[in-house]
Amino acid sequence: MSRWIITIIIFTVIFLFVELYAFQVIKTLTRNRLIKWAWILVSVAIYANFLYTIFSTPRSAGQTVGFQLAAGLLLTFLIPKLVLLLIMFGEDVFRVIRKLFSIASSGETEMFTSRRAFISKIALGIAAIPFASFLYGIWQGRYNYKVLKYQVFFEDLPEAFDGFTITQISDIHSGSFTNKEKIEYGVDLINEQQSDLMLFTGDIVNNMATEMDDWIDVFKRLKAPYGKYSILGNHDYGDYVQWEKPEDKLKNFQAVKDIHPKIGFDLLLDEHRYIEKNGQKLALIGVENWGKGFNQAGDLDKATSQVNKEDFKILMTHDPSHWEYRVKQDDFNYHLTLSGHTHGLQMGIEIPGFFRWSPSQYVYKQWAGLYNEFGRFINVNRGFGYHAFPGRVGIWPEITVIELKKGVNNV
Repeated sequence: MSRWIITIIIFTVIFLFVELYAFQVIKTLTRNRLIKWAWILVSVAIYANFLYTIFSTPRSAGQTVGFQLAAGLLLTFLIPKLVLLLIMFGEDVFRVIRKLFSIASSGETEMFTSRRAFISKIALGIAAIPFASFLYGIWQGRYNYKVLKYQVFFEDLPEAFDGFTITQISDIHSGSFTNKEKIEYGVDLINEQQSDLMLFTGDIVNNMATEMDDWIDVFKRLKAPYGKYSILGNHDYGDYVQWEKPEDKLKNFQAVKDIHPKIGFDLLLDEHRYIEKNGQKLALIGVENWGKGFNQAGDLDKATSQVNKEDFKILMTHDPSHWEYRVKQDDFNYHLTLSGHTHGLQMGIEIPGFFRWSPSQYVYKQWAGLYNEFGRFINVNRGFGYHAFPGRVGIWPEITVIELKKGVNNV
């Protein structure tokens, strides 16, 4: 038996188990056959649409908007059903334990208790929260841009750069865009920050350079007096598409790189640039993608071959695992690293100053926001666009503004 057949059987059993338990809520709350059949037909339609999209979309097309919508609908209905499963399964455990106690007791054995309607009502009410959140995330959350501002202090920052501002954007994923008006609003919001320097930390497309064709005129409007610089992300290499010929992939990769000058960005491919102000300078370093478990094309030694150790350094590297495994303890001392990649998994809970959680934290130690270790900082941008799931739930698209300050770090 092939691995594919085994995988399909396993997932089929899992999904049937989830659907069976979720359906118990409807059975407990109503005897209306129309409601029950509507529940079943909607579920079947969503699974059928997802499977049809997967098997009808050629791998050479990459991850299409249609696939994202099918996956988004599946998650929107499946996650609440998992909530129903947990609650209903918990009630069944209680029912079984109660029955076992009854059997073990000296008194009369009780009948197996039926499911309670009020538990089903509570389960349905709780499940409605993620359902509504996912619908909002698809409809509006993916455009709910947030500007996050940080002041970061360094004792060895050149005096001329005290108060120097940097806007960081990341993970544009232009192949996912569908609403030009919303994207234009996001670009205007970036420009409103009026930062000195603008840095983009990778993933300009999902897979193909052509995804950016309709958006070049929008993103070329971005402005920064001290320049705009960029790097590549893992999606920019075309690794997630089945190409007919190797040369097609190489041609696409070159076209992706050519996008950056078209929108006014200087693409750094294991290179550095010096940013000068009032006779002083800082080193800006940009490497190709390096990620734990991903493409590791980045060559930090090459990028810094003509950079002095005593220079103040800002490093752009797409994947924060690079900082965790190679950068943060490097004696060369990278003062500030800017990354993206994680998107914060586009779903989670963040209450500033109190609590934050995302499944992303189980994969990446640095998954969103500003971190400080050994007196060195990394900011992991949550991303401007979205990918796979066509929305954002609790983890909003981000525009980061970092102000460099000369002084003692008190974080």
